[in-house]
Amino acid sequence: MVNNSYQAALFDLDGVVFDTESQYSIFWGGQGKIYHPAMSDFAQRIKGQTLEQIYDGYFSDGLESEREIITQRLNAFEAHMNFPYIAGFQQFVAQLRERGLKTAVVTSSNQAKMEQVYAKRPEFRSFFDEILTAEDFAASKPDPDCYLTAARRFGVAPAHCLVFEDSINGLKSGKAAGMTLVGLSTTNPAEVVSAWADKVMADYQDNPLQVLSIPNKK
Repeated sequence: MVNNSYQAALFDLDGVVFDTESQYSIFWGGQGKIYHPAMSDFAQRIKGQTLEQIYDGYFSDGLESEREIITQRLNAFEAHMNFPYIAGFQQFVAQLRERGLKTAVVTSSNQAKMEQVYAKRPEFRSFFDEILTAEDFAASKPDPDCYLTAARRFGVAPAHCLVFEDSINGLKSGKAAGMTLVGLSTTNPAEVVSAWADKVMADYQDNPLQVLSIPNKK
């Protein structure tokens, strides 16, 4: 039975809307080899973090001068990135909107990154009622502020929001916001994601509207 109480669907970006995580793993894996060669899992460690969080956590204590260089490398890398959609996403988000749900992107990416997205995917904005980026939040994931901000934009209670996330920080954020969590196993294994999510999906194929049947939070 479809649960008609959901009023908003809130999507992270990388690994949730776009299948880009493998590209970022290449970039951050390269930076890890340069600056933290002892951390073979550096690219995995920083998944779901903002650039500011990455810098604070891994580029302090004498590495501050490298931040501007890394930012320049990242900007150049993103300028040449591809933004393929997760399988079935376009059809799925259209179905949600047909059913009256508001849709938003809630991402730790900054506005400069989004300009690259808009340039390469001009149809992207049409899928969403709101696009919230790192500049819109007082605190980053895993803090719930980003998802609570999105709910307020729509005037929707957290209990009536679905969150789509792939990173552990993102899932923690949605959980702390009191929302229903759909975990995408695009970045982390399904068994890891399932510890946080109310439902786990590999992509948006194979009857994705079943997420509307998940009992919402009370």
